[in-house]
Amino acid sequence: MAKASPQFTCTACGATHRKWAGQCDACGGWNTIVEEAPLSVGPGARALKGKTIALGSLADAEAPPPRQRSGMEELDRVLGGGLVAASAILVGGDPGIGKSTLLLQATAAFARAGARCMYISGEEAAAQVRLRAARLGLSDAPVQLGAETHLRDILTTLDAERPDLVVIDSIQTMWLDTVDSAPGSVAQVRAAAHELVSFAKRRGVSVIIVGHVTKEGQIAGPRVVEHMVDTVLYFEGERGHQFRILRAVKNRFGPADEIGVFEMTGTGLSEVANPSALFLSERGTPAPGSVVFAGMEGTRPVLTEIQALVAPSPLGTPRRTVVGLDSARLSTVLAVLEARCGIPFAGMDVFLNVAGGMRVMEPAADLALACALLSAREDHALPPETVVFGEISLSGALRPVVQTENRLKEAQKLGFSAAIGPSLAKPIDMGGMRLNQMPDLAQVVGQVFGAG
Repeated sequence: MAKASPQFTCTACGATHRKWAGQCDACGGWNTIVEEAPLSVGPGARALKGKTIALGSLADAEAPPPRQRSGMEELDRVLGGGLVAASAILVGGDPGIGKSTLLLQATAAFARAGARCMYISGEEAAAQVRLRAARLGLSDAPVQLGAETHLRDILTTLDAERPDLVVIDSIQTMWLDTVDSAPGSVAQVRAAAHELVSFAKRRGVSVIIVGHVTKEGQIAGPRVVEHMVDTVLYFEGERGHQFRILRAVKNRFGPADEIGVFEMTGTGLSEVANPSALFLSERGTPAPGSVVFAGMEGTRPVLTEIQALVAPSPLGTPRRTVVGLDSARLSTVLAVLEARCGIPFAGMDVFLNVAGGMRVMEPAADLALACALLSAREDHALPPETVVFGEISLSGALRPVVQTENRLKEAQKLGFSAAIGPSLAKPIDMGGMRLNQMPDLAQVVGQVFGAG
């Protein structure tokens, strides 16, 4: 048999190359291509002949998959209503953010709800996990605990025990003896994830896999791992805040972009049933540069405070500092304000922040961002009972956003009585809210701030 040629793989995106290069052609990353041994050498070229598979039509009725609820409402919401049998879930997050704490609490909750659960730790000894369980008050939960990194032994144990749910913490510590590379390498991570997902589908066991993240916040290893699993969750939060957000970026059994909000306490993570009230709890007297944005996170309306500070810059190139928002959206909104409304920000430092450690990526935050900038620049505070939402086009027009009615209802529940937003295409139930409909950004500048 001819010797297999070496294979080169990008550690950032998983693309394969025939030879080494300094830059990956697929993702553009520099010095990310490494040589790895192939998983196996296939047979020679010959015709493939198999058996015919059973086919069905799109009209065939099929019952929805059964779900196991944990009793943690925020976790069940992100999963789409509960845990689906034989599903594979990938959970990522920064080191020390609380992934192990969350999953240990979730495993205990599922176990107390009647599921057979197993927790396999590859990073910590069993004694360390027991200490955490004692601190969280979970020592009495019927969870089977193991500490192992050899995947062959883990799969053999799972095949013998047949649990309903198993947590693997983490995939970067697992190693497979059929792959000739170190644990954590691209080949090992890909092969270990493939074996775990295949086992989950074959035996009907739900698998939750913990993954490390890179400096850019993406799950480390090849992106093909995210395609293997059914659900990808990110556990987010700032070290300086007690709030933690579990966000679904992919879910084959429920809505994506759904979030669950938790609060880190001395006894673990506690659920936050009303995140809007939590994010606005520290908001005092309205000040210039402070605007409340009525946003949507999946199917849930969430109100957050967007803060802006505009000051003369002593530097030749003014600073643009953004926390919790997309910096590209800031550049776009500043350009529209100058080109369409005649309000320059040249020679001024601009600082933007979303209070509470929340990340807002929705285009509907454009108008709230612009109002915060104008409020800080003109030293004019918006009325305290007002929320803002709307998308800004490059022409300066305000575009309608989805689920306006849900945004207004959430704002009314928290005591807000007025809103500034784009013109509506069709009438909706305001629920007692007063919506100030604006066709474009120039009218917002003139009517609300008297600038321009």
